[in-house]
Amino acid sequence: MESYMKELEERMGGNDDFFILPDQILGTPFVMMGFVTLIDLTRTKITLRKNRESLSESVSDITELMAVFGDIREFDLEEMVTLFIGGKLILLFEGQQRYVVVEPIPNVLSRAVESPTNENVLQGSMSSFNEDIDTNIGIVRKQSISKHVRVKTFLTGSEQLKKLSLIYDNCHVEPELVEKIIKQIESSSEYEINNLQNLSKAMGFSSWSAIPKFYTTELPQEAANALKKGKVILFVDRLPFALILPNLLWDMFSLDNDRNFPLPIMYAIRILRVIGVLTTLLAPGLYVALVAVNPEVLRIELALTIAQSREGVPYPAIVEIIFMLVILELIIEASTRLPRSIGPTITMVGGIILGQAVVTARLVSNLLIIVLAATTIANSTVVGFQNSLSIRLFKYLLVILCSIYGVLGLLAGLVILSAYLASINTFGISYLNFNMKKGETENG
Repeated sequence: MESYMKELEERMGGNDDFFILPDQILGTPFVMMGFVTLIDLTRTKITLRKNRESLSESVSDITELMAVFGDIREFDLEEMVTLFIGGKLILLFEGQQRYVVVEPIPNVLSRAVESPTNENVLQGSMSSFNEDIDTNIGIVRKQSISKHVRVKTFLTGSEQLKKLSLIYDNCHVEPELVEKIIKQIESSSEYEINNLQNLSKAMGFSSWSAIPKFYTTELPQEAANALKKGKVILFVDRLPFALILPNLLWDMFSLDNDRNFPLPIMYAIRILRVIGVLTTLLAPGLYVALVAVNPEVLRIELALTIAQSREGVPYPAIVEIIFMLVILELIIEASTRLPRSIGPTITMVGGIILGQAVVTARLVSNLLIIVLAATTIANSTVVGFQNSLSIRLFKYLLVILCSIYGVLGLLAGLVILSAYLASINTFGISYLNFNMKKGETENG
């Protein structure tokens, strides 16, 4: 045991929160080791004492004695270090080339299950995922009570180990999809996963894709519904949301929570979201096309009204709209990053005072303010924050094309966008696929 202790001290040296406590049981010395920051040492020692009191003096076999406390394993320094980092308690008995892995009482280092903060829920479950991966898996199992749900866990990273869990419903998912994902995770086990960019790289996705391959949600109800649709869920330890694969176009218009409303209302809500996306994409570009390039398309009365509203504005329509779009992006980013007590103030100052000031100064037209306000509101109707970011990016492409080619540029931009969306696939499943039922998806 002396040589093993020396190796461990050399490997774990420099960690002031690593403890080595000698003890003995029935005359057999042993050492307890672990991280005091991960283990509730006081409560763990009480539990071990209870196990010790239950032992009989007649126990003479050291293997039987060790088996009382936990899982017995052969000495492996690398494995022991991994177990220490994972929050395990290890008992090393004198004269043994084996050690005991004990499941200790951990320190509470994660938030409790709370209400969602980034996604609003109407008439639905108010639970949300937190940073602990085991808690998140338990929430999904509680939400989707099915004997067909399977969980596979992987450890990734060479320097910083990160736990990654894959969840799927064996009854609904396409087996080829699961096999491809598992194979990709196993082949990328050396990647350090600390954010979604790292995870995308590990999964073999392009880093420059404007459309996210993952549909992220902090709502257990949405994650459980994805399992029934034949999708899979990825959880990364310390990330408080579920990553659903594959992300499809219809996901930005559909929520499982919509089914808590009557059918006509559900369809009306989803149609509103479709209108919102079209408004966000088309309104800014259409304004530039009709004002600067193709005013002859408008009725003469409407054209005169627009010309009057732009009287005195010194800039062309493209400069005018790009300037205001950038200002709006700055306001949105500022309100997102600032504390909640200040965010609404920034929104009010930017949206009301600044908007009124630029119109009064004749830097932009009144009609443009109306178009941009409608665009910003419509962009917020999309399901998923990442989807709304993609749409905000695409509208700039349409604005630039409309400033050059007018209405024809708008049509060309829609064709380019449609072709791009059609080219996206996730493990052989097209982004435009509406059907994820088992046996009916395309493999590629």
